[in-house]
Amino acid sequence: MSTPVTIRRTRPAHRRRARRGVTDADVVVVGAGIAGLAATAELAEAGRTVVLVDQQGRLGGQALWSSGGLFMIDTPEQRRMGIRDSTELAWQDWLGTAGFDRGVQDPEGQDFWAVQWARAFVEFASGELRAWLRAQGVRWFPLVYWHERGAQLAGGQGNSVPRLHITRGTGPGLLAPLERRVRAAVERGTVRLRFGHRVDELVVTAGAVTGVRGTIRPPDCAATDVAVPYRRAPVAVPCATASSEAFEISAQAVIVTSGGIGGDQALVRANWPPRLGPPPRRMLAGVPGHVDGRMLAISERAGARLVNSDRMWHLPEGIRDGHPIWAGHGTRILAGPSALWLDACGHRLPAPNFPGVDTLTTLRAIAESGHDHSWFVLTRKIAERELALAGAAQNPDLTGRDPLAMVKRLMPRMTPPLRAFLSLGADSVVAPTLPKLVEGMNDLTGQPLIRLDDLKRQIELRDREIGKRFAKDAQLTAIRDARRYLGNRLIFTAAPHRILDPGAGPLIAVRLTVLTRETLGGLQTDLSGRVLRPDGDVLPGLYAAGEAAGFGGGGMHGYRALEGGFLGGCLFSGRRTGRAVAHAT
Repeated sequence: MSTPVTIRRTRPAHRRRARRGVTDADVVVVGAGIAGLAATAELAEAGRTVVLVDQQGRLGGQALWSSGGLFMIDTPEQRRMGIRDSTELAWQDWLGTAGFDRGVQDPEGQDFWAVQWARAFVEFASGELRAWLRAQGVRWFPLVYWHERGAQLAGGQGNSVPRLHITRGTGPGLLAPLERRVRAAVERGTVRLRFGHRVDELVVTAGAVTGVRGTIRPPDCAATDVAVPYRRAPVAVPCATASSEAFEISAQAVIVTSGGIGGDQALVRANWPPRLGPPPRRMLAGVPGHVDGRMLAISERAGARLVNSDRMWHLPEGIRDGHPIWAGHGTRILAGPSALWLDACGHRLPAPNFPGVDTLTTLRAIAESGHDHSWFVLTRKIAERELALAGAAQNPDLTGRDPLAMVKRLMPRMTPPLRAFLSLGADSVVAPTLPKLVEGMNDLTGQPLIRLDDLKRQIELRDREIGKRFAKDAQLTAIRDARRYLGNRLIFTAAPHRILDPGAGPLIAVRLTVLTRETLGGLQTDLSGRVLRPDGDVLPGLYAAGEAAGFGGGGMHGYRALEGGFLGGCLFSGRRTGRAVAHAT
């Protein structure tokens, strides 16, 4: 006689755990970029258990590809270059650039917490940031760069002095100590890494966030060594198949550090503000497609407040990457102050739209031109001194910590990646004469938009001012002002000369396309990183840091950013939020 079988109905596992008060970890961190690593490292070293979830297969996120530039104030590097800086001057520049105007004094205003985060960050960048990173082995190159120089021309916007410090080893060098700390915590068993896990929902129990649910992506989404020019780096490849395997992780708190919306061009266009002109018909992607803002929408559905969604930071100097990793992959080309910036029809952009002065003002001028591209026109002499490609992969000497890297960069020479870009010709034209240059520019776009006589007239008007003590050309005045700084004379500003001087040639034209990048708004948080509801109350259990939180408070940069505040903002908000969560759990 067979033994009867009793069938017992049970609650789902997550409900049984919640009823018993059991969690899988103290904290779930969603996103393994630089903000997520900073938060995870702080939590683990405070004795908290963490599950670090990322839909891709690599620690570091977009910081891996960056130049590692940090906004820092009154540093030894600045003082050695003769730069006098202070917290007060930096705060003045920050406020003049950010333009906070949305309820700064109103606790329910969109900018209320953003201003407080901005002030806290400026104070952090003036002292503790450098000391904290230096104690972990991070170092910087001796020259301090000067970008977003709009203070001289745009009514108080921009940096009054150079503040951009480039990390030795670029983005990977900045990530290295955080990654070491997290890997050590993994070995201790304090941190568990869950790659290929895409969060689809925040679990809300009795009004509080108590975990995450999602799907496990298939093995072909794991990190793969992909050949990149001049270096190799693990990157996530697109998924070929869908997965239905689900996961759920419960925790006392969830920290969202998943980035912004720059990889979803439809979402970028939907949030594009009229103040920047019409969105370009064609844009390049400065971040991969998985940077799509999914966690922002998921958090909003769970009760979070999303603010300043129309504030964004896209770059007008994008070029197509010769060895793309993701769809529409673009790279930023950096230029000193001497290149002529022309619209698609070859008309010189008005002041202050010069390279390195005011990113968003120039972006608006290009968008309002009715075309989706613009041009740099310059000489070989200018290119050798002033032209560079941004990012870790495009600067192998800096990324590889070559001890002679900066010495070599003092010489008027093109870097190998820059030479490779110009020889590829996908977005560049090199010609011995102006007629040949114009012909090549029109051939590249397939439209005869640029007239030789018109462009020649503009260049000749500019060239006539060379050698005059009091030049009428505003750009030449800006160049001379830039050369007053020793760092610019050494590495990033060519001596003024005539563009049509045969001895300075050949001539070079670079076609520029708008490059989607950072999201300046995000989840509104208080100074502990706690995410707020639309009514201003705290949403229990949910925190945010990095770009997902507008780098702090839902938008600590306001309408405009100062270079180096993105990586620095991720480090600061991740560190501060991680410590706050460790104290609260």
